[in-house]
Amino acid sequence: MTDIESMRLDKWLWCARFYKTRSLAVEEIGKGRITVNGALVKPAREVRCGDTVALRQGQIPRTVVIRGLSGMRGPAPVAQALYEETAASLAERERLAEQRRLAPEPASSIADQHDGRPTKRDRRQIDQVRERGSWDSRWSASIDDLDRR
Repeated sequence: MTDIESMRLDKWLWCARFYKTRSLAVEEIGKGRITVNGALVKPAREVRCGDTVALRQGQIPRTVVIRGLSGMRGPAPVAQALYEETAASLAERERLAEQRRLAPEPASSIADQHDGRPTKRDRRQIDQVRERGSWDSRWSASIDDLDRR
């Protein structure tokens, strides 16, 4: 941390390791997903120590208070010293994590079962349907069918 009084919001988000690149931070700010002291801002907004930043990392909302400014992106422990997460934000993240743990996404179980290719059991069921003739007779016309007309 240096003796900087203020710096651009997009650069601070990058230095604090909330986003991998500054352009990702600019994109999130542009979409209105980041506020400073409760107000929507632009990427060039100057932030100072003591400002409150509300943001989303994926589906996780976070509210942090700026504790330091850095002119460069450093290792994670240094980046974590640049902010302090509010107690309400920590409690909300824990509540959401518990909610995700107790009620997993239904689509994830479906995606785990079928990766695009049928299993051996699925293949046997498909073959049984085809052998019964119902598949071919229902979906394709044969030359014999045309002669009857």
